[in-house]
Amino acid sequence: MNDTIFIVGARENNLKNISLSIPKYKLVVLTGPSGSGKSTLAMDTLQRECQRQYLDSMGLTSDSIRKPKVESIEGLSPSISVGQHITNRNPRSTVGTVTDIYTFVRFIFARLGERICPSCSGSIPPSFEPAGLLADEDEGMDHKTVDCPHCGDELEKLGMSHFSFNKPEGACEACSGLGHVASINEAAVFNSELSLRGGGVASLNGVHRDIQMRILVAAGKHYGFDFDLDLPLKDYNEVQRDILYYGVESEAFKRHYPNVKPVQGTKFEGVIPGLWRRYKEKEGESAGQEKEDGFFHEQLCPECRGALLNKEARLVRVADASITDVSEWSLGEVFEWTQDLKAALPAEAQHLLEPILYDMPTRLQRIIDVGLGYLSMNRQTVTLSGGEAQRLRLASLLGSGLTGVLYILDEPTTGLHPRDTVGLIRVLQQLRDLGNTVLVIEHDIEMMRAADHIIDIGPGAGLHGGTVVGEGRVEDLMASELSVTGAYLRAESLPTVKRTRRKGNGQSITIREAHARNIDIPSVSFPLGRLVSVTGVSGSGKSTLVFDILAQGNSKEKAPTGCKEITGLEHVGNIVIFDQSPMGRVQRSNVATYTDVFTQIRALYAGLPEAKARKLTTKHFSFNTPGGRCETCQGLGVLSVDMNFLPDLEVKCHDCKGKRFTDEVLQIQYKGYSISDILNMSIQESLPILMTEAKMAGIIEMLCEVGLGYLQWGQSVKTVSGGEGQRIRLAKELSKPSRNHTLYLLDEPTTGLHPTDILRLQVLLDKLVDTGNTVVVVEHSLELIRESDWVIDIGPDGGAAGGKLVAEGTPEQVAEVAASYTGMFLKRILAEGL
Repeated sequence: MNDTIFIVGARENNLKNISLSIPKYKLVVLTGPSGSGKSTLAMDTLQRECQRQYLDSMGLTSDSIRKPKVESIEGLSPSISVGQHITNRNPRSTVGTVTDIYTFVRFIFARLGERICPSCSGSIPPSFEPAGLLADEDEGMDHKTVDCPHCGDELEKLGMSHFSFNKPEGACEACSGLGHVASINEAAVFNSELSLRGGGVASLNGVHRDIQMRILVAAGKHYGFDFDLDLPLKDYNEVQRDILYYGVESEAFKRHYPNVKPVQGTKFEGVIPGLWRRYKEKEGESAGQEKEDGFFHEQLCPECRGALLNKEARLVRVADASITDVSEWSLGEVFEWTQDLKAALPAEAQHLLEPILYDMPTRLQRIIDVGLGYLSMNRQTVTLSGGEAQRLRLASLLGSGLTGVLYILDEPTTGLHPRDTVGLIRVLQQLRDLGNTVLVIEHDIEMMRAADHIIDIGPGAGLHGGTVVGEGRVEDLMASELSVTGAYLRAESLPTVKRTRRKGNGQSITIREAHARNIDIPSVSFPLGRLVSVTGVSGSGKSTLVFDILAQGNSKEKAPTGCKEITGLEHVGNIVIFDQSPMGRVQRSNVATYTDVFTQIRALYAGLPEAKARKLTTKHFSFNTPGGRCETCQGLGVLSVDMNFLPDLEVKCHDCKGKRFTDEVLQIQYKGYSISDILNMSIQESLPILMTEAKMAGIIEMLCEVGLGYLQWGQSVKTVSGGEGQRIRLAKELSKPSRNHTLYLLDEPTTGLHPTDILRLQVLLDKLVDTGNTVVVVEHSLELIRESDWVIDIGPDGGAAGGKLVAEGTPEQVAEVAASYTGMFLKRILAEGL
């Protein structure tokens, strides 16, 4: 048996022709500074070649999967990558549905539910009839009847489908199982003072705007009147408004022309029906652009109040709980409920639920082990963080029973408290012990300690990375002179110098009677002029306290939400929030455009003598507008190929060869580089070229300081992680002139950072505080928490068992609080330096 994966001559991206061996059936950690080449080695080289070879072995074409730049890879296994992305953005997808826990619960309620008769309100006990296990149609049971013993009414027997909000039998009729109802906000859609061409209909924009207006004009001519696109909407007559608002096939318009039928090219859909169609196609998905633009009002469903199910299903109870109650509980509470239920079951029900009550707690325990026991079943998957989605999938993989598989995971400890990391490590070890190879891209020191083998890539990022600088166990890395991780560990193993904690400016912001979600805190204060860490286990309520209560309290128009009052905000001039939200979904937005550097680059090139001689302006150096861009790919450099049922494939544009611009524009060069060359450079590579340009040098240097020098200027922001996006925003903010006292709120800024990069981030945060500001970070990194001036610890656990103020004070003070999990780990790191 081949127990090793051999990689020879890997040259993808910044990898410098490296060769290495990876032991199979082990827990292997791949570490190194951010941008050193870890993901390139694991995902772009190893994972891609696994997929390509697997398809070849099955006799299937793998032409769509390009062979990575590697001489050879031997000893491969079928691979599964578990990344930090949410693939299912359907609002009907919940934690309960994707884990099948809700399926088990539906079975329990269909078989053991005590029902209430709608006629006499009498109780109808369960019959404990045998049925097909977990079959949605329950072998026809949905069509059987049951007699109410109190009044003799004959009722339809409830089956599993009656407890599903995704099926007509169970969904609330008012909201179709979505939990909310929507109405169109016409004031946001229509501006009667403007014309159609002038933007009178806000929803008619983008590439479809001109097409829709042409159809509208054609429809008007078909019915015998003209649409003046430059006439304000308020001057339209009733017929024109009806066709614009409701379309030619609506009842509102047909009353004007009952006998005239629209023909091809004149079937204007109508603005309002078009909005409703797109909304229903997305089923009210929270990411829908129409909602973001304010075109829809959404409110809690008045019938089910967000419970999703119809009244009949909501009235059924098992062990004094409705299915709505169980759905709102944390998974940890559901686990306890199943344990109590098993003990309370009558003998005649044991044979029905024995398989369920074995499998269901096992699945729940796996989810709890990866630190997600605080999630509720009704939590939409679209609201999960990347780390939560990854760990949820990891828990399900453990139950698959597969062996001989190569699992590749991308920083699974993201968003995890050190206490929960212990449970995650145990899950990964179980996956390994099943006979699998587990390769983890990771920066967490505890994960490294638990690894069977560590591979350190470095020594730096981008061009300065891409080589193997250390291999073995933690001790081997510490003995290596080349390993950057080892150098950090050696420094950390030395006695820690006790730092002086800032005293602040004597002022503070105080939140009183905080009560949002699981938060229940009488009073908590954030001292100003300090670096403050808000800590606690996953789901304890940290983000709720900082981003849902504190961040929203600065509004002068309305009272603070989630608390009685917030005092002290008058001491800060501004609140700046850096969260983990995506930087954008638009492919055209890249690192250069987002940081405004591209505006300066375009001005630089347009100002060159040769550009002026050719009468090329800044417009010609934009890939977003016609003029100098390649029109075949419209400045993207790539073309999208429709792969039918597979994800679209991007291929290099055959005209511009991926360079985005016309030959004339590419001939204009600055220091020997075209504007396309600059976009293809990393930030670090561009520094010596652009450093003489004062307007750009500051932001470029700052991006390198926050450890993002490896990013390419032309890299789409869609590919930037939440942690990277947050640091881009931070660099952009730091490059601006200082202002009045600012309160900075950051959501886990160390996400994706190697310990050496955390030290660099620490310097920047200290710089913000030392210039007279306050920085509050929601954080799990002990390295950053240890260096904070003040710690606010929330917990003690997640979900309903959290939300309390466990400890507050300096790191040393919190370390002495026995009830604090954060304090327990802080005590060790303060004493040992690790």
